[in-house]
Amino acid sequence: MLTARFHDSLDDIEASAWDALAGAANPFVSHAFLAGLERHDCIRREWGWQPHHLTLHDGERLIGAAPVYLKGNSHGEYVFDWGWAHAWEQAGGDYYPKLLLGVPYSPIPGPRLLVADGDEAPALRRALIDALAEEARRHGLSSVHANFLTDDDLDAFDDAWLPRHDIQYHWHNRGYGDFADFLAALKHKKRKNIRHERRQVADSGLACAMVAGNRLSDAEWMQIHALYQATFDEKGNHAALTLDFFRHLAASLGDSVQVALARHGDDILAMALFLRGENTLYGRYWGTRVDVPGLHFELCYYLGIEHAIAHGLQRFEPGAQGRHKMARGFMPTRTHSRHFLVHEGFRAAVARALREEDEDMQVYAEELRVHSPYAEA
Repeated sequence: MLTARFHDSLDDIEASAWDALAGAANPFVSHAFLAGLERHDCIRREWGWQPHHLTLHDGERLIGAAPVYLKGNSHGEYVFDWGWAHAWEQAGGDYYPKLLLGVPYSPIPGPRLLVADGDEAPALRRALIDALAEEARRHGLSSVHANFLTDDDLDAFDDAWLPRHDIQYHWHNRGYGDFADFLAALKHKKRKNIRHERRQVADSGLACAMVAGNRLSDAEWMQIHALYQATFDEKGNHAALTLDFFRHLAASLGDSVQVALARHGDDILAMALFLRGENTLYGRYWGTRVDVPGLHFELCYYLGIEHAIAHGLQRFEPGAQGRHKMARGFMPTRTHSRHFLVHEGFRAAVARALREEDEDMQVYAEELRVHSPYAEA
């Protein structure tokens, strides 16, 4: 008989058992990444995050799991439902807390319903989904949200879960031998602009390179975190990730953590932080204390493309939003989320709005594809 359990700390779940279900393809659902957020004060109730992870057991054997949070707001999710919250509260309801199936602060598509491969996988994913809906009903919550889902996970959701889509920009490896090979696939104007941007950085005198996180000293990590924090502060946003969490990533994930650095002598003047999975490079955070034309593109995009080619990675996902990425070889890619609103009337109203939103999104996606940067689209 299957049993669902909820946990207020990932450390309550054995790391090896969790990772056996999560696999190695996506580092953001690893026990080390998620538990590190909790241990190092990146997840706090006062910030609207409360761990509420789901596990599925056959007797005492762990056969399914999902990263789940009770959310007191909609910050750090990257699938925006502020309008839904306002409408529900205007009608006299309490939108928060809600349940979120996802990864904090990370708009990264990846597995969310963690089960072993095999014939039973679809049924186990469905059991996890049913447990989430039942948990929302049991606690009188407004909703459950599952963000940045993979195709395998999508099949588990029935029509009670409303579909929603967005656009990200991903780079795909077409068997390039090196960066010059990639440039050759682009239209002449795009190729010329990229060469110009890289030349600007080269002429600045900064030394730029990608370095594995486990090769960096603690003093270097302190500089990297300071750049990350200053960038958030400058934009008036909240820098949730702590220095101890950065240190934890370097220690626990090894060379899966990559950092693109711009140095002048021993000083790190700019950085971009990446995580690497089995087949994909994921761009996350950027920070700088110098204004050098082209430097953002060099660290966040071009060194990442070079790294992906050199290591035979199939994709490079540099983060959310940014139509400007297309001019640098990144193509529009649809992302998927699913939403369960407990109240049927509220669900029907949101469903109508989402159908209109999706029609607009499809038109936008088609328009983007017309502007492909590649000579042979």
